[in-house]
Amino acid sequence: MSHAPIASTETVAEPTRRDFLFIATGAMGAIGAASVVWPLIDQMNPDASTLAAGAPIDVDLSQLQPGQQILVRWRSKPIFIANRPKAALDELQNPELIARLADPNSAQDQQGAYAANWHRSIKPEVLVLVGICTHLGCIPNYKPTPDKSDPVPNWPGGYFCPCHGSRYDLAGRVYTGVPAPYNLPVPPYHFPNDKTLRVGENPPDSTFDFDSIEQV
Repeated sequence: MSHAPIASTETVAEPTRRDFLFIATGAMGAIGAASVVWPLIDQMNPDASTLAAGAPIDVDLSQLQPGQQILVRWRSKPIFIANRPKAALDELQNPELIARLADPNSAQDQQGAYAANWHRSIKPEVLVLVGICTHLGCIPNYKPTPDKSDPVPNWPGGYFCPCHGSRYDLAGRVYTGVPAPYNLPVPPYHFPNDKTLRVGENPPDSTFDFDSIEQV
């Protein structure tokens, strides 16, 4: 089966020795729906073979606004990084939403213990996910707020896979009754400082092995 391409508002550049291209793929609330191309320079300049081997990468979060998502690559996988505003976090605890989820409490091993909580993250506002649908490996679209093009009625927004209709909320938790069997994986990560996210490295007190997850 062929995988669906990334939506037209997203452009992913393969990492080179000189830079990464970070893409803001959407926004919620007052930010609006416009996407913004946001180039940043990686200070370590790792080559493609180093990235494929899983070397950690640092991401500057200082310009990531509430409602925005950026995309980077780690182990050649797309990594979604979103800044969730308070309204989005409140919705994640809505009993009506929770009742529609297959694994709301992250019982399946799709994340380290530090992300096995209701927001599936270290900091509630910062979401970090592997952007690969757990059904057949397509890349879900970021749809943080409902609009006229919503794929299903009464959907509060989140991630939608256009290949076969799998849906996830804004914590990457999968809905019931869709083809995807698992929540979106959370990669190893931590925060070396308040403005930097390091993908590919656990917090100092964690031994989470990304290769032990159920499916990616």
